[in-house]
Amino acid sequence: MDAIVFSKKDNVATAIRNLSKGEEVHIDFENTTLRVKLNHDIPFGHKFAIKEIEKDSEVFKYGEPIGVAIEKIRTGDYVHVHNVSGKRAVRRYTT
Repeated sequence: MDAIVFSKKDNVATAIRNLSKGEEVHIDFENTTLRVKLNHDIPFGHKFAIKEIEKDSEVFKYGEPIGVAIEKIRTGDYVHVHNVSGKRAVRRYTT
């Protein structure tokens, strides 16, 4: 296994080792094996698209939206701050 996906909603996978541009990655998920040819090098722990993500569409990891695509992201593209505007929770603490 080269990467992991946790939810049917996910449109990205997380690399569990350093992956190389041009490599065909195999991801076991829900009794099937997804195969994705990478368009970029993907460092360990980083994300890549497992399906096309249209501009202004949400990016899902672990079944939750983590950001919005600021450009069209192709299957196999590196998904990071250069093509996603992140969503961050703001916590307010009271004492």
